[in-house]
Amino acid sequence: MVLGVVGAVLLAAGVLVLAGGLDLYRRLGVHPPQWWPLTSPDQPVVSARSRGRWVASSWWWPTVIGGLTALVAGMAWWLVAQLRRSGLSSIAVPTPGVSGLRLRVGARALEEALENGTAVLPDVERAGVRLVRAPGHPRLRGAVRLRPGGDPAALVEHFEDGPRTDACGSLRLAELPADLRIRVLQAAHAEPRPGRGRGRRGRRGRGQARVE
Repeated sequence: MVLGVVGAVLLAAGVLVLAGGLDLYRRLGVHPPQWWPLTSPDQPVVSARSRGRWVASSWWWPTVIGGLTALVAGMAWWLVAQLRRSGLSSIAVPTPGVSGLRLRVGARALEEALENGTAVLPDVERAGVRLVRAPGHPRLRGAVRLRPGGDPAALVEHFEDGPRTDACGSLRLAELPADLRIRVLQAAHAEPRPGRGRGRRGRRGRGQARVE
């Protein structure tokens, strides 16, 4: 919403500058009011009086430079965030045998269903699932936190046989790869269990699981 309003304001300002720069008012016989900005190519965008009003103040140039720097940095950050964004808004559902029918399921609805299905698995304290783009097919990325004493291998089995299989069946997908990041909480004053080091990977068939 905010981005649309800012874009509309900038577009309107650009149209006004372009109309004055191309001398469209004179060519079209239009007579804008006296206060109208930039009505001819010879008229500057900012008047001499406005340009010299604050120049003598010591805070003027630092403020202008700082504001423009912050604006450019913010726009660059937003552009990079958009380019790095890998989430999906929806996923297509195959409709075999039905011509002319296209079905799509909202990605957030699928993510919530998978999160709810994962959250009720044994020893799960918290679960988050995201649907991301991948070459040729969508992919799931999940982050699961297990209670102290939880078994990551059992969680992978339950996830693949439960929420992931249900999602594939509901969406009629032959494959829905998943990456799971599993964190096992340690009980107070408990020693880490052998074999549960950071970065251990399990089951590479239909997905991957990383245990922390």
